[in-house]
Amino acid sequence: MENLKRIIKDSIDLKTKVLNSPQLLELTLKVADDIVKCFKNDGKVLFCGNGGSAADAQHLAAEFSGRFYYDRPPLYSEALHVNTSYLTAVGNDYSYDQIYARLIQAKGRKGDILIGMSTSGNSGNVVKAFEQARKQGMIIVAMTGETGGKMKDCCDYLINIPSKDTPRIQEAHMLLGHAICEIVESKMFPK
Repeated sequence: MENLKRIIKDSIDLKTKVLNSPQLLELTLKVADDIVKCFKNDGKVLFCGNGGSAADAQHLAAEFSGRFYYDRPPLYSEALHVNTSYLTAVGNDYSYDQIYARLIQAKGRKGDILIGMSTSGNSGNVVKAFEQARKQGMIIVAMTGETGGKMKDCCDYLINIPSKDTPRIQEAHMLLGHAICEIVESKMFPK
């Protein structure tokens, strides 16, 4: 029982840190505003990550392309890792580090947004995707843990959760990710 309470308290404590960080809150609002502008300009939001971050990326892409709180037109958003035939072919023929960069080269356009999720900020394939996205004039958002890792040097926005604890960082990523989805939906389709 005590271990469970500690886990929940650690999650609450980190979310309280996020709540009390004007920098993270303002940054989250700026990202939401840029996503609205992107969608209004017929752009798209692409996501990438590995492992649990890939699952979170896919979840958030679905919130945009499906729906969040209410029925409305779909928004063009996708997670870049959902085609296993592509992933295994490019991973085998080139390298795993190239899986996202090649898709960015094919799908990314100036003004589109790439959101890369990595608790360490050091995922090689996400860093390579950021480098390719920069060449193509995309807006780059890194969602990381405390240090930002290598991703901090190649993004426009760094949402770095103040923690080194992977599960707690991922929980905070989803908190802010869902907040962004709600803000974007309400601005794109006001009731």
